[in-house]
Amino acid sequence: MILLSPTGPYYSAPMRIYVEEHYTRAAPGGIGFAKAAGNYGSSLLATAIAKDKGYDQVLWTDAFEHKYVQEIGTMNVFFIIGNKVVTPDLEAGTILEGVTRDSAIETLKELGYTVEERPISIDEIISAHKAGELKEVFGTGTAATVSMIQELRYKDYTMKFDVHTWQAVPAVKKMLTDIREGRKADTRGWMFKV
Repeated sequence: MILLSPTGPYYSAPMRIYVEEHYTRAAPGGIGFAKAAGNYGSSLLATAIAKDKGYDQVLWTDAFEHKYVQEIGTMNVFFIIGNKVVTPDLEAGTILEGVTRDSAIETLKELGYTVEERPISIDEIISAHKAGELKEVFGTGTAATVSMIQELRYKDYTMKFDVHTWQAVPAVKKMLTDIREGRKADTRGWMFKV
């Protein structure tokens, strides 16, 4: 059975994200790579705790060390550090290989950014923030599309961002929206009639 229904954007305002270091959404050898109900059901408690603290979602860390970032509850995650875009790779099988993720990667490359798919630790992210090199943070997902992240919190360290000065995230969102809504030519064959 396939159900289709219209929906507005999940996150119309920039998000506040809590970095989860206790609970685990997915582990290697499981089905973290799949869009399966079990992957979301297991996230409900941690998400409820984060919401009680005033956050919109959690950024999951790896199951073993809780050191490497994975994905946000309903989105893949991207970090613009210096002049590079870094997103967690898919090697461990714990991150959804999202279509919107792939589209964002292609769009970022078209806009001239270097994109690295690799493990990235929360320590690297904090160091980049302290050095002033962490420029933009955003998530991508089917319903979330491209969503700005205005705040990341890990333990007692809070990273806040002025989303009004950003350039990459608005450009990616605009390009993908323009292709989807027919204002920009689809040169990759992403759009097709069903």
